[in-house]
Amino acid sequence: MKIAIVTGASGNMGLAVVKQFIDEGYNVIGTIVPNDPVPLDPIATGFPPDKFEKVIVDLMDEDDSAKFVKDIVSKYGSVDAAILTVGGFAMGTVAETKTSDIAKQYKLNFETAYNVARPVFVQMQKQNSGRIFIIGSRPGLEAKCSSGMVAYGLGKSLIFRLAELMNEEAKGTNVVAAVVVPGTIDTPQNRKSMPDADPSKWVKPEAIAELIHFYCTDAASVLREPIIKVYNNS
Repeated sequence: MKIAIVTGASGNMGLAVVKQFIDEGYNVIGTIVPNDPVPLDPIATGFPPDKFEKVIVDLMDEDDSAKFVKDIVSKYGSVDAAILTVGGFAMGTVAETKTSDIAKQYKLNFETAYNVARPVFVQMQKQNSGRIFIIGSRPGLEAKCSSGMVAYGLGKSLIFRLAELMNEEAKGTNVVAAVVVPGTIDTPQNRKSMPDADPSKWVKPEAIAELIHFYCTDAASVLREPIIKVYNNS
């Protein structure tokens, strides 16, 4: 039995990843926030209850996140994949961005990932196998793409350094940290906010989920330190 953790399981990408991994035979544990507007009940999602478990976790709380991972390891014995989709976005130039704005984006985009990635990484090192995927962004990868979204770009940039550090520590093992960098994702929210855009150039959440799973297969087992740019034509 393979075990996958998906944070932000109620989001557009989270839902697609959960479905993909269930379809591939994984047992999936998905996190949601307290009072999540998407309840993730079995009838609405169609996820088989014996293959999907939802857990309410405050990902900004280091202790709560660590307990979540500890409970999974205690119950299942291992974690094969962790896909960390939670994050936040904000606009703002340098002139408009205060340190408090940067701190908020740091918490939303880095701490929510690190608080789960760290205990998962420790467990994967013990078992000498595992794949961690953190959702990055173009503004986090390239400064020229973060103009007008300074706090967001800075918060996301740390994701790439975290993956580098994990891969450095994991050299010689079968533990790999990857950063997934999507282009514009084809979601109902993006279609509503950009009605004049061509969504055929965007990336479907299902395509991202399929690629993430591929990086967990034997065919991709020799890959190390991947930055997965899923741009389509966006």
